Amino acid sequence: MLSRTRQRTSSQKALSLPPDTELVGLVFDVVPAGNSIVFPEYTKGLHAWFLDQVRQSNPELSAYLHDGESEKPFTISRLSGEFLNTGKHLHLSSTSEYRWYLSVLSSQVTQWLSSWLENLPSIIDLRSAPLQIKSVNFAHPPTTYAKLLRKRVQKTISLNFISPTSFRRKGHHFPLPLPFNIFQSYLRRWNDFSGNPVKHRDFLEWVDSNIIIISHQLSTTKVAAGKRGSVTGFTGVVEFGFSKDASNTPNYVKLVNALSQLAPYCGTGHKTTFGLGQTRLGEKSTQRNSLSTSETVLAKRISQLTDILMSKQKRTGGDRAISVCQKRAVILARREMGESLADIATDLEIPYETVKTYAKLARRVLRGE
Repeated sequence: MLSRTRQRTSSQKALSLPPDTELVGLVFDVVPAGNSIVFPEYTKGLHAWFLDQVRQSNPELSAYLHDGESEKPFTISRLSGEFLNTGKHLHLSSTSEYRWYLSVLSSQVTQWLSSWLENLPSIIDLRSAPLQIKSVNFAHPPTTYAKLLRKRVQKTISLNFISPTSFRRKGHHFPLPLPFNIFQSYLRRWNDFSGNPVKHRDFLEWVDSNIIIISHQLSTTKVAAGKRGSVTGFTGVVEFGFSKDASNTPNYVKLVNALSQLAPYCGTGHKTTFGLGQTRLGEKSTQRNSLSTSETVLAKRISQLTDILMSKQKRTGGDRAISVCQKRAVILARREMGESLADIATDLEIPYETVKTYAKLARRVLRGE
């Protein structure tokens, strides 16, 4: 059995961050302790593990990361590597290596991270599938927001969205990479963490008029994410360019380039702390972060159950009916995939008895069908 004591990985020295670091991306090479089974929404376990690591040494920072209503100053990815799909579950092989990405976006968190790397735990405790940390390296180098602004201006910008990416628009998911949505997403993080905020309305109006899509290769998919069921997101590559009048506002051209450099650190759109919106610069990426079959099946089942439950609602107006039906759909779909009600309750942060009741009510509706 693997030791759970905090210790540096034996294969390398601890990474060192410059004192002025505000942004950094890490990649963890991990190996399962044994042949393991994980459920499709395992990213919630990675999210919980990271917050618990912070809580152990800095409870105040952990509370801020968990409950803060501002933009989250970190992102995580899904595991990339070879999964064996057997219907409802994902199988991790002890003979395969996997990669997990973690990025932080503020000096407050990088200060904690620097100390944490000195005492890195030996495993990522992913519920029933502990992952042994073999090595940790920089995926995106330590830097500052000021340095991003000093990067050489590019005439075109290519962004590769390697995990499903989506935005919230008028209460719905919006899976299209419109320049306004893309750069608004980055600007929110910039204004929260750079210490050099920009008047967002003027800038975004300029983006809407001066940033154009030159080319794209995109596809869409559904993925289970969060308490409210499935998310429809896009993956693929988009190349952006500038209008001929953009050069009349060089400061905004410079900011767009800086925000594109920020993208790999902060991700794009919403739910970036649960593996969505992972973004890379350039047309191609060697990182494989595709969805497994079981993840896609779960997302489709949640969507299907939501539609059924909504069709049986006596009162369908307002957000509450939608929210309740989505929660019940998530609970029942995950239960059908084999997860225990106790684990679902913990992940969704809903009392166990409420989860149990929601599952019963959802089954009752299905029996009526």
